[in-house]
Amino acid sequence: MSIWVGEDAKVLIQGVTGRQGTFHGSKMVEYGTDIVGGVTPGKGGMTVSLHDRMVPVYNSMEEAVGETMAEVSVIYVPPPYAGAAIKEAASAFQSVRGGGLVVCITEGIPILDMVDVVNAMASYPDVRLIGPNCPGIITPGSNGGSKIGIMPGHIHRKGRIGIVSKSGTLTYEAVAQTTGIGEGQSTCIGIGGDPVQGTGFIDCLEAFESDPQTEAIVLIGEIGGSAEEEAAEWISANGTKPVVGFVAGSTAPPGKRMGHAGAIISGGKGTAAEKISAFRSAGIHVADDPSVIGQVLADALIEAGLRDS
Repeated sequence: MSIWVGEDAKVLIQGVTGRQGTFHGSKMVEYGTDIVGGVTPGKGGMTVSLHDRMVPVYNSMEEAVGETMAEVSVIYVPPPYAGAAIKEAASAFQSVRGGGLVVCITEGIPILDMVDVVNAMASYPDVRLIGPNCPGIITPGSNGGSKIGIMPGHIHRKGRIGIVSKSGTLTYEAVAQTTGIGEGQSTCIGIGGDPVQGTGFIDCLEAFESDPQTEAIVLIGEIGGSAEEEAAEWISANGTKPVVGFVAGSTAPPGKRMGHAGAIISGGKGTAAEKISAFRSAGIHVADDPSVIGQVLADALIEAGLRDS
């Protein structure tokens, strides 16, 4: 098992003929992802070479889903057009196959566009959006798997640790450290750091809690907003699996945006200290530095009786 994406998911790439779509699409195929097609309006009928596979291009998502019955789409479309691409994908998945997953990698989508997208997603209850401004989602397999996004595939291996993070690079750090202590990952999700997004921490925690493959969770947050505190509250009330947490941005000055649009301490709220306190109160095993995530995870597994040493 895994969450939302199986090892053999059929995937479409929106923006497949662009530089980012072609480059990352090739890396996805190289990893073992089953890319069954791409979408670029006006370029339907052509094919594009991704690593060792020739992939058909369609003019619309409805046509592409109908022809391939893909269940996932990943979006590498420029910011001015990404909102429309998300809505097109959601509509196609809902109408053609009754649901699906949309993963939007694009950074810099105007916030009002995303407000419109999130409102529109209410019309597609069986379609999930991950992102935007995120590294994507990956479910490692015994041989390959489904890598949907821009994360480096070689650091992942199949296992029992679920990882969810706002930060892309810290996701990779957590993955590398879990692999480094002899563990693997069930599914890894980068939800992105924008203030308006499709999938949040609690969505992921609920899915990991219900997933029989996932036996422990690593959650990486950052300063700004209240998502980490809300996640801690959910874990305190509902969690049964060990959780390791880290909060990025403990040295950030108040009022200065740090990288992600949502990573800003405003009005004294959203500080790292507040979030770490909420984590500890919820029984989350806190890593004070990203370099010790692996060791804290090992200790948490030992404490839970899930690992000998």
